[in-house]
Amino acid sequence: MTTQPSESPRPWHDTAADPADRVRALMDRMTLREKVAQLYGVWVGIDSGGEMAPHQHDFADAALDWDELVRHGIGQLTRVYGTRPVDPVTGAHSLARSQREIVANGRFGIPALVHEETLTGLAAWRATVYPSPLCWGASFDPDLVHRMGARIGGTMRRLGVHQGLAPVLDVARDLRWGRVEETIGEDPHLVGMIGSAYVAGLESAGVIATLKHFAGYSASRAGRNLAPVSVGPRELADVLLPPFEMALRAGARSVMNAYTDNDGVPAAADKTLLTDLLRDTYGFTGTVVADYFSVAFLHKLHGVAADRGDAAGQALAAGIDVELPTVDCYGEPLLAAVEEGAVDTAVVDRALERVLRQKCELGLLDEDWVPEVPDEIDLDDPESRALAREIAERSIVLLQNDGVLPLSPRYKVAVVGPRADDPGAMLGCYSFPMHVGVHHPEVPFGISVPTVLDALGEYHEVTYALGCPVLGGEDADIAEAVAAAEAAEVCVAVLGDRAGLFGGGTSGEGCDVPDLKLPGRQEELLEALLGTGTPVVLVLLSGRPYELSRQASRLAAIVCGFYPGEEGAVALAGVLSGRINPSGRLPVGFPGENASQPSTYLTAPLGRRSEVSTVDPTPLFPFGHGLSYGAVSWDDVTVADPAWPTDGRCRVRVTLSNTGDRTTTEVVQVYLHDPVAEVARPVQQLIAAKRVEVAPGATEVVEIGLHADLTSYTGRAGTRLVEPGDVELRVGTSSARIVATLGCTLTGPRREVGFDRVLAPDFS
Repeated sequence: MTTQPSESPRPWHDTAADPADRVRALMDRMTLREKVAQLYGVWVGIDSGGEMAPHQHDFADAALDWDELVRHGIGQLTRVYGTRPVDPVTGAHSLARSQREIVANGRFGIPALVHEETLTGLAAWRATVYPSPLCWGASFDPDLVHRMGARIGGTMRRLGVHQGLAPVLDVARDLRWGRVEETIGEDPHLVGMIGSAYVAGLESAGVIATLKHFAGYSASRAGRNLAPVSVGPRELADVLLPPFEMALRAGARSVMNAYTDNDGVPAAADKTLLTDLLRDTYGFTGTVVADYFSVAFLHKLHGVAADRGDAAGQALAAGIDVELPTVDCYGEPLLAAVEEGAVDTAVVDRALERVLRQKCELGLLDEDWVPEVPDEIDLDDPESRALAREIAERSIVLLQNDGVLPLSPRYKVAVVGPRADDPGAMLGCYSFPMHVGVHHPEVPFGISVPTVLDALGEYHEVTYALGCPVLGGEDADIAEAVAAAEAAEVCVAVLGDRAGLFGGGTSGEGCDVPDLKLPGRQEELLEALLGTGTPVVLVLLSGRPYELSRQASRLAAIVCGFYPGEEGAVALAGVLSGRINPSGRLPVGFPGENASQPSTYLTAPLGRRSEVSTVDPTPLFPFGHGLSYGAVSWDDVTVADPAWPTDGRCRVRVTLSNTGDRTTTEVVQVYLHDPVAEVARPVQQLIAAKRVEVAPGATEVVEIGLHADLTSYTGRAGTRLVEPGDVELRVGTSSARIVATLGCTLTGPRREVGFDRVLAPDFS
């Protein structure tokens, strides 16, 4: 007599089995309530601090019964480290204790997936604060951003965090929008290139990157947060979607929906966007997580759902698998809607399968999984600080210089302005100190963040005067700053933004502005300083560009840093003193004399006055602009293999020579320019960029390959970018752009771009 081997009592623990079989075995045993429990997060301590998400306290439910929740399981734990200041080791022990309770009390022993914000590093007390995403864009250095992503991912793993809510891939469209500081820039290729590097780095550590915010969020009307989006299918396809497709190809395993509606359809309820495009066209197989409270917003804000159960049904049908940040619509309202037959159990099972498959990938369904607890951990170790400094150094942009920079060591320097002696001036709104720490003023920063005043004092004899705060101020303070400038040989005016949330700052989520004038009395302060006759160097630390056209010609130099992180002041001082040769390039252009009507370089017409409008769109400093202390000559620009190449690429070759005495960095930029369609669509768009260091006396030959299938122009079937014909390929920097005209054919459905012959090369 033979006996058949009995099935394992917990086949989902079998690591040798096919993941799909493991997930199916688990799903077959689960009740509806246990299934639904895997589809929401739980935010313990949601009411313990200030507003960190829109309408947070309107939806906070402090009466959640933890013991009741863990009986059925918990899908995600929200911001264990990023809700309040907590010692990292203490937090890790608390998380491990919570995970053990979840495993022990649920019938199937499924741990929760843990997520945190990771936009400028892990948002945890005492963790390294890296430069903001605008700094990533300004560096034009994907390899460096990849290293940063990998390091952030490693920190997450050590603390038991599985998912990072970053990067933001929204292309900046209206610079008045408060969240411009969270974007990588105003060009889809730059955003996609840099964002993909971050994704690949984070995912290389075995954690999940979450792409935000899919899609259209940054194109809201008048730059107002959560305002409607009215873009057409071509702008959506050409400008807003390409970075997401690029980052998905880089391995991102999660996507977060946008808050906004596109042409009246909220993204959280848009099946065409979240399923037809994201999954059927792009082939995405990961999880879609809701931006915080966006499922409830379908009922409360958008008004397209009758109640919370209806909102849950619409979101699930559209393709949102997990409700964040805490149990709400996907809890009792969803259960009731399913039992009443208003929501099909099939959409619950579809989301559950994706969630469990991802937990399987992370090892959370393995029998031997246990929460790891570090005995000690340094979240801001010297290696992390060094990397933060390197990114900051490569991101500082020298916009203008009449020769006063670098500052001579003998100069007596007056350092003035609201951003000169405030460590918060270095940090964006999603850094832990500005996002969470501001709600706990009794708790120290937890990390060392030097100020510009501190850092410049290492090189120069300095005096200091406030001048005015970011907002408001007194005449006497401005007078004191003027006196300090008059007594100095050079005045360094450090102006800009204070990052905050929902009106708590001049830049950041919910901190939109009506125009691009410097906040408060800062322009008045700057004018007073210029009136002294002392050379004035403007250092701008901000989350967006500001309109400086009235002062630019009178300033001795302008240096820009977009929230350069904890080592930002050291990097800035290095640039001002000459220790660092500036190499950043603008990821967003600075507006000209049209501060009330901002536009990006992707808005036609580019840089020329219209004959039918009084508004001049010419930027003061265009996208891609940046100077250095050493010059690189462009000896030759050629198109290599101008006939259609067999590998589907056209190659542009540039010869760079450095005749100076210090290493200089050049950022070679390649643009596709369509002079015919200037009025109807964006006239120019970056299609390739490469950062190159050239040693003194050296010559570097740089070759950039252009794919025939340009992701930046991947669009919807049947649409055309331009009529087949001549376009210009512009190669160079914003200050030395060289033009070659090539034949270009653009076709649907994937808008493949083929450079097949040189028509009229012009390398003059």
